[in-house]
Amino acid sequence: VAREVCKSTIAEIKECADEPVGKGFLVSCLVDHRGNITEYQCHQYITKMTAIIFSDYRLICGFMDDCKADINLLKCGSIRPGEKDAHSQGEVVACLEKGLVKEAEETDPRIQVSDQCKKAILRVAELSSDDFHLDRHLYFACRDDRERFCENTQAGEGRVYKCLFNHKFEESMSEKCRDALTTRQKLIAQDYKVSYSLAKSCKSDLKKYRCNVENLPRSREARLSYLLMCLESAVHRGRQVSSECQGEMLDYRRMLMEDFSLSPEIILSLHRKGRTLHCLMKLQTLIQETDPGADYRIDRALNEACESVIQTACKHIRSGDPMILSCLMEHLYTEKMVEDCEHRLLELQYFISRDWKLDTVLYRKCQGDASRLCHTHGWNETSELMPPGAVFSCLYRHAYRTEEQGRRLSRECRAEVQRILHQRAMDVKLDPALQDKCMIDLGKWCSEKTETGQELECLQDHLDDLVSDCRDIVGNLTELESEDIQIEALLMRACEPIIQTFCHEVADNQIDSGDLMECLIQNKHQKEMNEKCAIGVTHFQLVSYAFFCYQWKPVLALVNSDSCISMPGHKWSLLEMISFQPFLPSTEDIRLEPELYEACKSDIKNYCQNVPYGNAQIIECLKEIKKQLSTRCHQKVFKLQETEMMDPELDYTLMRVCKQMIKRFCPEADSKNMLQCLKQNKNSEVMDPKCKQMITKRQITQNTDYRLNPVLRKACKADIPKFCQNILNRAKDDTELEGQVISCLKLKYADQRLSPDCEDQIRVIIQESALDYRLDPQLQMHCSDEISSLCAEEAAAQEQTGQVEECLKVNLLKIKTEMCKKEVLNMLKESKADIFVDPVLHTACALDIKHHCAAIPPGRGRQMSCLMEALEDKRVRLQPECKKRLNDRIEMWSYAAKVAPAEGFSDLAMQVMTSPSKNYILSVITVGICVLFLIGLMCGRITKRVTRELKDR
Repeated sequence: VAREVCKSTIAEIKECADEPVGKGFLVSCLVDHRGNITEYQCHQYITKMTAIIFSDYRLICGFMDDCKADINLLKCGSIRPGEKDAHSQGEVVACLEKGLVKEAEETDPRIQVSDQCKKAILRVAELSSDDFHLDRHLYFACRDDRERFCENTQAGEGRVYKCLFNHKFEESMSEKCRDALTTRQKLIAQDYKVSYSLAKSCKSDLKKYRCNVENLPRSREARLSYLLMCLESAVHRGRQVSSECQGEMLDYRRMLMEDFSLSPEIILSLHRKGRTLHCLMKLQTLIQETDPGADYRIDRALNEACESVIQTACKHIRSGDPMILSCLMEHLYTEKMVEDCEHRLLELQYFISRDWKLDTVLYRKCQGDASRLCHTHGWNETSELMPPGAVFSCLYRHAYRTEEQGRRLSRECRAEVQRILHQRAMDVKLDPALQDKCMIDLGKWCSEKTETGQELECLQDHLDDLVSDCRDIVGNLTELESEDIQIEALLMRACEPIIQTFCHEVADNQIDSGDLMECLIQNKHQKEMNEKCAIGVTHFQLVSYAFFCYQWKPVLALVNSDSCISMPGHKWSLLEMISFQPFLPSTEDIRLEPELYEACKSDIKNYCQNVPYGNAQIIECLKEIKKQLSTRCHQKVFKLQETEMMDPELDYTLMRVCKQMIKRFCPEADSKNMLQCLKQNKNSEVMDPKCKQMITKRQITQNTDYRLNPVLRKACKADIPKFCQNILNRAKDDTELEGQVISCLKLKYADQRLSPDCEDQIRVIIQESALDYRLDPQLQMHCSDEISSLCAEEAAAQEQTGQVEECLKVNLLKIKTEMCKKEVLNMLKESKADIFVDPVLHTACALDIKHHCAAIPPGRGRQMSCLMEALEDKRVRLQPECKKRLNDRIEMWSYAAKVAPAEGFSDLAMQVMTSPSKNYILSVITVGICVLFLIGLMCGRITKRVTRELKDR
């Protein structure tokens, strides 16, 4: 019948003309080529015959011969002719298909389908691929679902299949139909020809790019995946693939992505105990097969979860563009991102980050560089020497090379590498090398750090505790951040207002130089700075400091350096690491001084627990309670103060509080003379009160030890060992002398025995401490009880102008403590040497000095002697207040002379020279000497006369 009805068609189809007659092969051949039949009657005949043949497997030509043994082995029904069998209406074929699928999903299948039957099963599936009515089992299982979901879908060319596939996971889809559809999809995964639409749409492209199955290695892997990857490789290389074929590829990539059970290799991995990693590797293969990086819509879960984000944040990018994923990553952890989208995005990026080819834009821009520098192969080819995960590391190594180092990336590729680095820094799971090398350390140190960005921060905080491989990875990332701070995406977002306000020019022009971070550090304490940005910048400084200390530890050991100099955002040369001072003071945060921080941890906990770390507040807290600190902490704080006094620009608090005053009074001052300049302008009317208070604090610190006053130390370098050696012999390194050396120099100043330079410096110190008792450590230490009991009101005054010192002088007779009394007497002794060191007396007598002693140079007690002579001269009328104060001082000096007699001849001589009755005393001494001389002369004459008389005898 077929030869008569299809006579002309058979002549056109050579394959069918050669088929033998009477065995049914001709009808089978015509069914295979029914898509090419143009004769109407023949087409109708073959269509009817197809429906009849597929209604019973025994009518399918050759099927019985190929699958007879397998039907019995799998117990798929009876093969005895004439027996009524419930499985005969397509169920036997369905049973064999399930057996074929099950075999592919088992490691060691108990029952294996013969190769001949496999071909027959796949052949039947292929023949039924255009019309779902021909798959009897699926047709009966999905009749109701077809009416529910695909009522308006016309049968033929596989349209109903595709419609049902798209609704497979609908809740109203029946389980029976879903199972039948899954089996069908698994067959397609084994042989792409089972999909009529894919085979038809991609036939020419498969041939053009030599993607036929015959050109690929035979294996148990899904052959559909090979074909998809072959065609995707052509697309990635920029080759032209028909739009119909690309549409089909998109559908089937989405199908594989939606249901992992369609990938036999994943099922095999799940069935093996302890093979989680192997399963992840197979998932990686699945991601490469489906290539969702090229079109996010392939991942239906991601598409649905991120639809609102795409509509708001990425609406400027056309649908399906690979840059959609990049746009989503840029908005990760922002207000526009929703939680479900965030999870789905990170799940996908986990795999994309492990194979550079899965990032379509990166691959397109960098495939030439990867081939030239990293010796990579084609998109769908792999190399044992350069696995996919290593390619990006290779590109990264070349991305930050200088022109002198050569072999750099192209500009486009470099921009893409930076984009990927910026995205990966958001989550450690997106950095394969980091997660691989640091898995143990993440569990050990950072198990509780699960918030965004906390894991990397935790690893950086524990840099010294990490295993070697992990430490190297974290160190490299830290170094990279110092070169390109935009990698810190979360920090960049937190600091965006500051960048726009203060650093926009640097941000626009930055090329891996670290300028942007330096700008942020400089402006960290602007009032516009928000808390998140400030914390992030501080953390960056901390980890940079730790990394550079770790990296340069051997060098610092060679040069006997115990301090690690850090400058965030700077590329260090060896010379810089040894000699360069920080761009900004590291004392801003005590954690930037690791040795100090370790030494003072317990003290911080005991005394400064509630003090925040920023703005050098912890260090200021330790300075204020220095006497209560542990020995080791005390020594470290003293060492820090010594460094700050040598270069006040390192004193973060001073520089911050007095920033405006420095601009006003000391714009051209050298950094090492900054504090000296501020001290000279301390009493200016326009001096900021907070700055003045800070200057006073630093003066108090300097007066505790001459080593904290570089100017004094230099001026008195000869006087200190000459007059105060006994104090130096008792001194210990790194601990204060509590003002003993300065007190020693004060006494020698009163005796007028210091060198001119040293005398000038001590005069300034005496003048300043005469106005504020807190600047005299010895006085404050020995007279603390007396100040509290006798001078409490004066000590509580907001502005110190010498009231406490005057109070102690007035109450000298009430002071019982010998050491305190001695200190007050020393003050009186100092005031005799120079009226300027007695602010109360100087203020009272300022007008009289101008009138009566203007021609007398200050110093060495000259003006004081002038006033005393004026007081004794009845012709001179002094101001009442000056006269009263001078009489008080005379009484005090008289008492001081009684209770504190001269300690030696030089002391006695000095007391006479500085006494108000100097002239009288000198006159008496002169008369006495003259009398003694005359007596001696007379005695000598008498003795001589007696001697002559004796000789004359």
